[in-house]
Amino acid sequence: MRGQINILLVDDHPLVRDGLRARLGAVPHFNVVAEAAGAADALAAAHLRHVDLVLMDINMRGTNGIEATAQFKRAFPDIAVLILSMHDKLEYVSQAIQAGARGYVLKDAPGKDIVLAIETVMAGGIYYSASLAKQLARPLVHDSQLTAREHEVLQQIADGQSNKQIAHKLALSVRTVETHRLNIKRKLGIEGQAKLIKFAVQHAGDAGEC
Repeated sequence: MRGQINILLVDDHPLVRDGLRARLGAVPHFNVVAEAAGAADALAAAHLRHVDLVLMDINMRGTNGIEATAQFKRAFPDIAVLILSMHDKLEYVSQAIQAGARGYVLKDAPGKDIVLAIETVMAGGIYYSASLAKQLARPLVHDSQLTAREHEVLQQIADGQSNKQIAHKLALSVRTVETHRLNIKRKLGIEGQAKLIKFAVQHAGDAGEC
């Protein structure tokens, strides 16, 4: 039997939250334990209730959802954050990943996609709406020229880890991680953080195979 997943809804539009609550309430093991219209209320709610996953909008009055995600990950590193947004630009996706989000679902996606996204994220995976996944899946260059260590760093980037987190996980210095990132971009002809994250996500499953 599946364990219950306690969900916190964060969106500054009450009608949107009403719709999400109704949609998620149809799944027996989903439990919406709290709602919030902004970052401060969401953090306060997480202190009071047991939360497994936050479903976070980006466009909110005051602190936006990306910064709110970063705040959540600092305060509650074990709580998963899933972005639910109307924006389909990869720059928003990359910023969300860097902030610590485990997935990005578009608001116009079918209801079953939100359910699948939550299931995937709670199982330890990363989820993107189909149209975003198609953009992310466009090949850039082959990555066989990377070293084993660079593949490890690439995998961590795909998982949304910061340089400091990667350094801790791989027992490296932050400066060494930064050097690996620069070498990866140089070898692959990648310019900019967003394109590096795009490549990392695309090749996440291949990192240990080359």
